[in-house]
Amino acid sequence: MPNPSRAFLLGPLLKGVSRSFYLTLRVLPVGMRDPIGLAYLLARAADTIADTSLISPEQRLALLLSLREQVNGAAHDNALFQRMAAEVAVQQEQSDEKLLLESLGPAFEVLAQLSESDRNAVRGIVTTLTEGMEFDLRTFPDERSGQIAALREYSELDRYTYLVAGCVGEFWTTMTYAHMPGTLKEQPDTMQRRGVRFGKALQLTNVLRDCGKDLRIGRCYLPHSMLDRYGLSARDLLLPANSQRARPLMIELVRNTLDHFREALDYTLAIPALSVRLRLACLWPILIGLDTLLLLVNNDAWLDPAQVSKVRRNDVYKIIASSLLLVPSNALVRRSVETRIAQIEARF
Repeated sequence: MPNPSRAFLLGPLLKGVSRSFYLTLRVLPVGMRDPIGLAYLLARAADTIADTSLISPEQRLALLLSLREQVNGAAHDNALFQRMAAEVAVQQEQSDEKLLLESLGPAFEVLAQLSESDRNAVRGIVTTLTEGMEFDLRTFPDERSGQIAALREYSELDRYTYLVAGCVGEFWTTMTYAHMPGTLKEQPDTMQRRGVRFGKALQLTNVLRDCGKDLRIGRCYLPHSMLDRYGLSARDLLLPANSQRARPLMIELVRNTLDHFREALDYTLAIPALSVRLRLACLWPILIGLDTLLLLVNNDAWLDPAQVSKVRRNDVYKIIASSLLLVPSNALVRRSVETRIAQIEARF
């Protein structure tokens, strides 16, 4: 295939595989787009490898670890790229995902062209994200086995949400300090901590939204310790009729998620009102995440994979449009977020 250009990789290809994240990326200040966009592409390629259920978890893990080595500077292995194309890319129904896997060589060339600090940051975030994918492959059974495994303790779920999303908040914060010096007035350690919780808020929302679907591939992210307290097992959650019985467990996790979203709000309000692009990039996922939780707590069949609590695309566009009026005002941003939180808590 022709060698994809940097512009194509970080433009049409990124748009094709990132869906709504591309909207956030395009609104970012220019200097942040390339490292964040490239990190997303590499992580998405790794995720595609980890999720290709038509090849064994052992094969996926081997390819994932090889990809991580390449990201971290191992000599480029054309044979590896050929294996990925042969074993993974051919399994992809979506042409953009297939093209992404076939474009890893050029993506590594773009990585080499980044500044040393950006390159190290991209390597760090992709390494951590792939550790989360490795955790999935080592913890849960083959999707085709018919078995289910659950995490053990809440601390394990908390660690998992860091590996697959909380670390993104750290990376995002690092990029902001590097490319927009003087923008964030809070101390870096405060913003890093809030950034981690921002990411955890979004991932816990995903865990709850996708619970029914994940159970059907053998993955229960709701830990045994919590299930036991509510007299539930992972297999009980397979029955949509148990949605009401499991609602107290869902509510407890929603409370934890809202605590993380409050930190995400503080993170966003620490960005000066004049940094409109950066504020919007943070505000959109908060509003979409909270609207998802509102759908969830209003969903009497939240365990039914056919009734997923997902914000419709048209509603996403409405959130984006309305946010343009909110974003310059701390008071309006706070009111919009806290109103949503109050609506969710009113359903407890």
